[in-house]
Amino acid sequence: MEFFRIIDTSTTEQQLRAALPLSNLEAFSTELILLDTPGEHEASIGGVWGEFTLQRTEIRGGLRFALLECPNALCWTVTTGYAPAPDGIVLHLTINRQNKAPQFVEEIEGVLEDMARCLQGLFGE
Repeated sequence: MEFFRIIDTSTTEQQLRAALPLSNLEAFSTELILLDTPGEHEASIGGVWGEFTLQRTEIRGGLRFALLECPNALCWTVTTGYAPAPDGIVLHLTINRQNKAPQFVEEIEGVLEDMARCLQGLFGE
């Protein structure tokens, strides 16, 4: 399953990377919390689904975040400069399942909405 949010604001790949280190997690999600001092590429986090290792990877256009132990292989990207919104920020979240219980999908939608609000606050004009 995949989920998208488009944030209608202008930024650059470099600005995304600078603003979204794991140490700044609370600025781009109020649904996920740091459980320990984060490293540059990995952090122990907690959230609605439990505790996971969150991995941060630089990719073309921005960043990829992945919950390493997640049985649904949940990950999301935060990018700019490419379709479907080359002049905005694209938030794209995926899991490796075609169908999930409605409650789980609602939780994903809630986390995604939270991230979109936080990113709008960080980068909004």
